[in-house]
Amino acid sequence: MKTEQILAEIREANLSYLMLAQSLIRSDREQALFRLGVTEETAALIGTLTSAQMMKIAAGNTLLCRFRMDDDMVWNLLTNHGKGAANDGMSRLHASILLAGRHQDAA
Repeated sequence: MKTEQILAEIREANLSYLMLAQSLIRSDREQALFRLGVTEETAALIGTLTSAQMMKIAAGNTLLCRFRMDDDMVWNLLTNHGKGAANDGMSRLHASILLAGRHQDAA
């Protein structure tokens, strides 16, 4: 993949992320805070961005979103390494509980 193509895909991902974030924030702020993992201040800022502002922010060469699952336990629960399909729902529930607790700690 060439550098220009990677940068174009980053810009596209940024714009998609901002549009999704703004839509979530405007429709259900509490759910958006949890699902996006952002603070109230960040949500307020994203919620008031104009289309032109979102385009300008998205045009950067740095990806705006990031993985919040930064430990092996959550990744193993989400990917079910070493477990059968019967435990899939329980593993995802456990991972969601862990992530929800981290959201509460950050708030």
